[in-house]
Amino acid sequence: MSAAAQSSARAGPCWRRLPRCVAAIPVDFTVVRSGIPNFIPGRAVDLGMGGMGAIVAGEFHPGDPVGIEIQIPDAGGLMRAQAVVRHQSRLRCGVEFLGLSREQQTMILSWQRRMAEGQLQTQLSRDPVLPEASMPSLPASDTPPAHPGRHRILRQLAWAALLLFLVLGAMGWWQWYRAWRELESHLPDKTVLAEPPEVAVPAGIMEQLLVHKVDPLYPEAARRANIQGTVVLAAVIGSDGTVLHLRPISGPGALTSAAVDAVQWWRFQPYRVNGRPIQVTTTLALEFRP
Repeated sequence: MSAAAQSSARAGPCWRRLPRCVAAIPVDFTVVRSGIPNFIPGRAVDLGMGGMGAIVAGEFHPGDPVGIEIQIPDAGGLMRAQAVVRHQSRLRCGVEFLGLSREQQTMILSWQRRMAEGQLQTQLSRDPVLPEASMPSLPASDTPPAHPGRHRILRQLAWAALLLFLVLGAMGWWQWYRAWRELESHLPDKTVLAEPPEVAVPAGIMEQLLVHKVDPLYPEAARRANIQGTVVLAAVIGSDGTVLHLRPISGPGALTSAAVDAVQWWRFQPYRVNGRPIQVTTTLALEFRP
């Protein structure tokens, strides 16, 4: 391996600074490719406030923005978050969360606390304190008996260690969050958000937002056969104003292909709801006359 490759390999995991807990939780990934959302199932193998590792039924590439849907056990609901892929190898990937809300941070932190408490109780159950009457009698020796408060002290130390772990984790997350916000404030907003539910917009409103129109080419065979009429298309317009999908609704079949070929190059101003561009559905009509 070359020196550059070794350096890159050593620098790979440096982005993960927050602790994670082992998990086995179903998770759904959403990645937008060629303007179309793709849904890929997977399973989280570890989870923390900084990100998670997962096994996925598909391929990602480092740097891919993805949407995450995960049902954290006993967390009170489905958590949806944005993330970026940091590494991918043999259907295993690691992702870093972007801009978690305070509620989402609380969900993950509460889940980590429950996991730590469960592991502590499991460890203590493997070494229970036996009642004095049930302990076997031992021959007298010069070794002093075990202190009766030993297990209580060990339990208190375990709780203190757990509290220290949570405090250090919260401090590490806060430092990471401040550094991320500072970095984000100096960069253009390129965060890819999951598309909201589609909104149906009347054709008249979308015609007012049309900024680039390509006229259809009249098919020569249809012209000679004097085929004319209006072709109506059902269209999905993306949040960036591009045409994502077209489906003929009505009109002469000989003219449908020409209408679709022209409309797919149309461009619209993004339709906005509360100042945010969203994906919409509408209908577009093209009239063919010789």
